[in-house]
Amino acid sequence: MSLSLCAPETHAPSIRQLIASNALRAVFQPIVRFADGEIIGYEGLIRGPAGTALESPAALFEQAAHEQQTIALEQAAARACIAAFARLARSGLLFVNFSAAAIESSIIECQTPGDLARAGGLDAKRLVVELTEQSVIADADRFGASVRALRASGSQFALDDYGSANASMNLWVRLAPHYVKIDRFFVADIARDPLKFEAVKAMVSFANASGALLIAEGIETQADLEIVRDLGIACAQGYLLGRPAASPDARLPEPVANALRSGQIAVYPARTRTSATADMNAVLLERMLVEAPALTVRSRNDDVVRLFNAMPLLHAVAIVDDGRPVALINRRSFMDQYALPYHREVFGKRPCMQFANVTPLVVERGSTLEQIARLFASDDQRDLSDGFIVTDNGRYVGLGTGASMVRAVTEVRVEAARYANPLTFLPGNVPLNSHIDRLVAHGSAFVACYFDLDHFKPFNDRYGYWQGDEVLKATANTLASVCEPTRDFLGHVGGDDFLLLFQSDDWRERIEQAIAAFNELVKRFYAPEERLAGGILGTDRLGRPTFFGFVRLSAGAVCIEAGAARGSAHVSTVAAVAKRWAKEHTRGFAVLELAEFDTGTI
Repeated sequence: MSLSLCAPETHAPSIRQLIASNALRAVFQPIVRFADGEIIGYEGLIRGPAGTALESPAALFEQAAHEQQTIALEQAAARACIAAFARLARSGLLFVNFSAAAIESSIIECQTPGDLARAGGLDAKRLVVELTEQSVIADADRFGASVRALRASGSQFALDDYGSANASMNLWVRLAPHYVKIDRFFVADIARDPLKFEAVKAMVSFANASGALLIAEGIETQADLEIVRDLGIACAQGYLLGRPAASPDARLPEPVANALRSGQIAVYPARTRTSATADMNAVLLERMLVEAPALTVRSRNDDVVRLFNAMPLLHAVAIVDDGRPVALINRRSFMDQYALPYHREVFGKRPCMQFANVTPLVVERGSTLEQIARLFASDDQRDLSDGFIVTDNGRYVGLGTGASMVRAVTEVRVEAARYANPLTFLPGNVPLNSHIDRLVAHGSAFVACYFDLDHFKPFNDRYGYWQGDEVLKATANTLASVCEPTRDFLGHVGGDDFLLLFQSDDWRERIEQAIAAFNELVKRFYAPEERLAGGILGTDRLGRPTFFGFVRLSAGAVCIEAGAARGSAHVSTVAAVAKRWAKEHTRGFAVLELAEFDTGTI
């Protein structure tokens, strides 16, 4: 019989043992105010013994849940953070995490977070209690009373990880927190995610209404930092601003401080659909709706005649069965039939379904105009003359006409084109002007560069508009390739006109790169013989035979000093002048100073 030598089993200490032996360590992550770049406070975070399986907070709290010691661990973590922060003798606030159960327990046991702060040598007013996202609140009214007691003890209250788990608008309204921390999911990569941008923008609007200060969590890139700053968020924290440390820096890293002091503004990520167009869509749908009476399947043709005579502007009448539409009678076709000799006498008492369209177009009230337009794309031409029936949850509410639908779709598409060019999908005039006004309001220095294509009309005449559209798309792609997405804003004014708002310091090199790249690329759109000839033979505006060189990209740039511009109209006017100068320049590139234009020296 042989004996095997085994290493003695080792067991991790229990949570009770860790608390009793003061083995918990506190680290602190700075929270920065955008207005002046000052660190207004720190979030206190807990760690277990270094180098052990319980070093991470996740492992600590998992073990505490297993031992049913979660509240005890939260209270011990708060005491450790308060004591360590008091020893650091730092100014500002201390944010500590508490679950709803721990907050309620502290009130019941008459040992509030404010009491813990005072016992640890910290003014209770400097303590901010964060409600953690994993909290389960069984009784909202009772918990609200606990939060009021917490405030009465001197501490402030924050809602953590807003937008995830239980951190909902319901709690925001009920608990009226001093601070709301935006969950890192919404902040990470916000500079490139239009939906996250719109979600956070809505949070900013509600924060302004409620009086709470927003703190953006998870800032890790300068692009995201600038977006949340320019959205009007008060404060932020994240690895870019400072990592958790036992003795954190009292000042921001210099590159971050410089970024906050910079006069540049962030370029907001493009939206997939503008809210203004969506709002207009809804307004036009309601405007199209005709609230008209309906007849039932038991109605007679004489009833239809009486209704049309009583309402001369009614284009059609819906036939319903128990409130649900089953057919549609067109006024003109019905009255034409009814006016024939003896039709009234023969058909007047018969059921109205005899002259009805039993397969009418039915549209649910929540449908978009684009969805309605697709329904009208069928081969049945009656849809345009009869119009359509509008329902709400399947029940009849009114009518719409084919003509009103065509007008509405046209209006929405025209409006949409002001926000995004339908060919290149670049921002249109409205977002362009909005960005210029943001630059002006912020007092930023920037360069407005107006790009235009020379010899584009002769090219269109020779090759057709389809090929011309391909050249416009190539122009858009070329200009986009020289942009720094978080600094430079590219828009499509219309036709072959583009406006690029530069904040990049090397804007001149970027413009020259775009001109050189496009002027070489465009040759691919010509036939081989015209590439060899260097252009095409066409006619000028007077109909005279003229040789036109290759389509060329012209760029007129205006340098705008900080605070010099008066608004988007001012900038657009000067940029257009610069474009005209550029078209006359042999290189197709001209640069003006805004001051030259304003003083009349050009």
